[in-house]
Amino acid sequence: MADQSQGRSNVPQGGSQAPATQTISGSKGLEFAEPLIFEMGEDGRTGVDFEDVHVSDDRLGGLRRKDTVGWPGLSEPQVVRHYTRLSQKNYGIDSGFYPLGSCTMKHNPRVNEKVARMAGLGDLHPLQPISTVQGALELIDTLAHWIKVMCGMPAVAMSPAAGAHGELCGMMAIKAAIQDRGEADTRKRVLVPESAHGTNPATAAACGFSVDSIPATEQGRVDIEAFKAKLGDDVAGIMLTNPNTCGLFENDVIEIAEAIHDAGGYFYCDGANFNAIVGRVRPGDLGIDCMHLNLHKTFSTPHGGGGPGAGPVVLSEALAPFAPVPYVIHDEDGYNMVEHEADSDAKPFGRLKGNHGQMGVFIRALAFMLSHGADGLRQASTDAVLNANYLRAELQDIMSVSFDGMCMHEVLFDDAFLKDTGVTTLDFAKAMIDEGFHPMTMYFPLVVHGALLMEPTESESKETLDLYIHTLRELTAKAKAGEADMFKNAPVLTPRRRLDETAAARKPVLRWSPLEPQAKAAE
Repeated sequence: MADQSQGRSNVPQGGSQAPATQTISGSKGLEFAEPLIFEMGEDGRTGVDFEDVHVSDDRLGGLRRKDTVGWPGLSEPQVVRHYTRLSQKNYGIDSGFYPLGSCTMKHNPRVNEKVARMAGLGDLHPLQPISTVQGALELIDTLAHWIKVMCGMPAVAMSPAAGAHGELCGMMAIKAAIQDRGEADTRKRVLVPESAHGTNPATAAACGFSVDSIPATEQGRVDIEAFKAKLGDDVAGIMLTNPNTCGLFENDVIEIAEAIHDAGGYFYCDGANFNAIVGRVRPGDLGIDCMHLNLHKTFSTPHGGGGPGAGPVVLSEALAPFAPVPYVIHDEDGYNMVEHEADSDAKPFGRLKGNHGQMGVFIRALAFMLSHGADGLRQASTDAVLNANYLRAELQDIMSVSFDGMCMHEVLFDDAFLKDTGVTTLDFAKAMIDEGFHPMTMYFPLVVHGALLMEPTESESKETLDLYIHTLRELTAKAKAGEADMFKNAPVLTPRRRLDETAAARKPVLRWSPLEPQAKAAE
């Protein structure tokens, strides 16, 4: 079968034009070349036999389809094998090491999955009568208690669906508090450091605030003097990521909190990197007013794992009255939910979500907490930081660490070590794929040039990290030895080769279409 790759490169870029596979069939060993499903089978072939359907044009108002549907014609074995082969090409955290900085792709203990799939929990429906879900509400209440204790905060909004949704919740609470103070028309500016997550300024803008950027110091942290110079009576608050996107703890966080409060603003903290400080730092002790947690990332389900997330937001005494509905209450009659603003004793800013949150993620997160215990959670964050610093220590003599000193759960390198080699950050990352490693985060954060951000997490063994370190050291040596072509051609061992990324961005092929017959095309 001809390769109809639709722009997906199957040959090296800028080097030899040798095909990726050199066998007659296009397969390598027992790894099959896999076309798109529309490039397989033949018209009219099916896995089941259907009787002809008799449709009345009258009942369709003349809208009956006049051409063929265009489904691929496949037998049942062809369909099963196609999707089985595709599943074998999928690389995930269960396949191998996944050092994606700022995304925490770590092992999800299977006991959490088992608990989440138990019939009494997995078959719940969000609209069941309250009397039938007392156990589920108790679970949410228990999880909320653990979160408040770990964060040292008096309240938590459980309904946000993910991290960015939690940011929205926190900033809407701040906005509601400012409106309650009668300062909605004057406090319109939010300060966002350069080292914050990229969603922070977008969230502030979505809430109607103007965004004012704070520069980073040469040490990768907030420039405290520049921050103080921007304070004024028009500032609604600050959105700080801590640990920040450079993998560093903000040393001046308490001074920042005191200064923003003195100016009448609120302190929002992006807690996406909470997995670095669980059991070691309570955000409430730092003066933070609200912070979202990525339950799916910090406690169990890998971030970006394809399923739903959960982004509860912890709130200080000042912001707790403005938490959204619905929320769980517990009294002598058992567990109940406050569904409407009119039924609340506080000042909720409204409703963010139809139901109460992502129950499956709640279950996994609480299972993670209970199975680890307080000491285990502290050990997990300690190991995550230890592993990142192990990478830093073992690679700093040959690669270029962006900032001096200890890092938190992720370590940041820049591309200075590749200077004059002809190898870019992207080339280096592509070569890692041939070595069996998913690349680290590239070109982020933007505060350093050619960033390579690595997060090993707490769940990887020393043997895995040592092989990773050895591989990076060997690749670095090859780059410095002038073997740039090897990097430019990478990856060479994957089913598909490197994309022409410029063409993919400027001339994207977003829909498959059949190629013209070869004879016609030859004309």
